[in-house]
Formats: sequence, C-alpha cells, structure tokens
Amino acid sequence: MAINLQKGQKVDLTKTNPGLTKIVVGLGWDVNKYDGGKDFDLDASAFMLNSEGKVTADTNFIFYNNPQSPEGSVFYTGDNRSGAGDGDDEQIKVDLGIVPSGISKISFGITIHEAQERNQNFGQVSNAYVRVLNEATGEEIIRYDLGEDFSIETAIVVGELYRNNAEWKFNAIGSGYQNGLAGLCKDFGLDV
Repeated sequence: MAINLQKGQKVDLTKTNPGLTKIVVGLGWDVNKYDGGKDFDLDASAFMLNSEGKVTADTNFIFYNNPQSPEGSVFYTGDNRSGAGDGDDEQIKVDLGIVPSGISKISFGITIHEAQERNQNFGQVSNAYVRVLNEATGEEIIRYDLGEDFSIETAIVVGELYRNNAEWKFNAIGSGYQNGLAGLCKDFGLDV
C-alpha cells in the first residue's frame, strides 16, 4: 500500500524496499474548465543535482528536449501535450543503481509551457500529484497530492529523491515558482 505524503514530509524509499533499484516517477494533473482560448501543455522535468543543489552539466537536466541522462539513469518517457485521461500524464524513470556518485538529489518539476504568453498558471490546474512506483511490479510506493495551494505560479518543484548514506529517500516539496521553467533552471544553476 502506498504511503501518502504531506508537503515537507520525507520518507525512506530503498531501506524499506530492499532490492528496489528501478522506479517510475509519475506526474499527473487536470486542467480546470476555463475559456482562455489556448491549450494547456504541462511538462515534467528532472534536475540531477550535486551536493550544492546545482546541475553540473546541461545533460543532467532531463526534459522533452533532453530525455535521458548521459549514463541512462534518468529517462523522460515523453511529452503528453493534453493531460487528458486518467493516470499519469508524464513519467520519468530512474535507475537508482546507476545514478552517478556525484549526484546527491534528483528534483522533479512540473511547468506550464509558454505560461506567460498563454496567460496560464497553476490556479487553473487541479488534482496535481507525484507518485513513485516500483518499475518491476507497477506497485505504487509513495504518493503526494499537491492540493490547491497554487494560484499565480507557473512551475512547481513537486518532490525530490535524495541520497542518505547508501539509501535513497523521497521528500515531498510542493514549492511554487512564478517564472516558469526558466526560473527553475536558474535556481538549479543552469543558464537559459
């Protein structure tokens, strides 16, 4: 049975699930009914961070234009441009066993593509969540429902995997940003 997290809660991932190395981070959302005239396109991304919380190379920023890390430990499965239907809208697979030793954290974000140009924000999005699955069994291990805490934000860091000695843990972040993907990239040390 999945552990349901609240904002700021941390939970062990690999210690309580011995042998777990391959996971799927599923992200989902629904768009509220509104008449803005433009389609919503939300995107998942992953930032592979060093101990200072920075991305050390552009290739460690995983998103629709760079779907896989150099060693293959993080893989973005593809861009869902509508968010329609049930289940995960986008997924990122992580092989914890081959994440380079210099990577301390992997942060996961959801951003609204061209939010400023389309006059869109997370106040128009509902039912957003992140969940962690065992890739081998499909079992949901962790789930974090973001709630309706966001209004003018155009990007959210939903959660992060982080190393604690030889184990991996998950932290439910739920932190919103008003300057979209560019703001996230800047905070994580990337030039855009």
